Amino acid sequence: MRDVMSTNAGIAAEIAKGWKPNQYLTNMSQAYFTQPGDFVAPAIFPICPVATSSGFYYTFDKADLARDNVQRKPAFGKVNPAIMGLGENQYGCKVDQVIVGIDQIAMLNYQRTHAPGVADPRRAKVRFANEQMSLHLDILFAKGFFKTGIWKDEWSGVTESAQGKQFLKFNDENFDPVHFFDERKRDVKRRGRRTPNRLALGYDAYLALKEHPDVVERVKYTGSTANPAIVTLQALAQILGFEQVKVLESTYNVAGPGEEADMQFICDSNAALMCYATNSPQIDEPSAGYIFTWDMLGNGSYTAMDQYEGENGTHSEFIEGLISTDMRKTADDLAIFFKDCV
Repeated sequence: MRDVMSTNAGIAAEIAKGWKPNQYLTNMSQAYFTQPGDFVAPAIFPICPVATSSGFYYTFDKADLARDNVQRKPAFGKVNPAIMGLGENQYGCKVDQVIVGIDQIAMLNYQRTHAPGVADPRRAKVRFANEQMSLHLDILFAKGFFKTGIWKDEWSGVTESAQGKQFLKFNDENFDPVHFFDERKRDVKRRGRRTPNRLALGYDAYLALKEHPDVVERVKYTGSTANPAIVTLQALAQILGFEQVKVLESTYNVAGPGEEADMQFICDSNAALMCYATNSPQIDEPSAGYIFTWDMLGNGSYTAMDQYEGENGTHSEFIEGLISTDMRKTADDLAIFFKDCV
């Protein structure tokens, strides 16, 4: 049978009932979904999938690994065995959930007008639930890694007379970004045996470094009339000597339901984190942090999505999202946190 809406008689009958043709546009919709790449959590510390919600991992003693245990062999004798300390640490993934409902009756309007794309309530709310997972992951990242009181080595930006664990703010023209980060990388290399390879910047901290005279001076002769010099993230990473510089630019609404939206950056826009981290989980290799994720369903994904019908008579269905993670600081000596950068 042909769809009644596809015939002239059918359309006329629906109009007589009150249906308005072209009620929904077929070539546009408005949806403030986050742009691809804005979410930052997995870009800084590697995702480490785990088979159980809690467990242990080995930690080898850095002091024993770094000590010179080789001794002169005595005549007719032997040296004492070297000590190689082995310890353990624990992770624990907690389960978080989001549920969003679909009104099956209201959805008929979308179906009968053939509205495409995310205007389809079911498709839109599946995408909404998936985005909620990424948004929540970034919020957990900010709470677990990107705030004061987390890392032992913490520095503060000041406007003058920097002393001790202080530095001139990034937007001070007397601040020397290249020398400063070289010195801090030296600190981490000396104590942690790895040179920091990642720099995570709050949005305003990034703008201050991008516009700093020392940085601009280093790129201004690299452009041409057709291709003017621009301080890109890649250029900033090369100037400061990092494999990756990442801007933490994901945003969220801190207001409650029914209140006027209050949009804020998830991560402190005036802060920065320098660290050494691996690209993926490694054996016999340190990383400042890991994002442990529990694969609840055993399908290779740390997020679980489900769809189910509501109670009889409600004409509703629900989309469910589950995520289980643990933001774990695994090597305190491989990171430095900078606050009040701007």
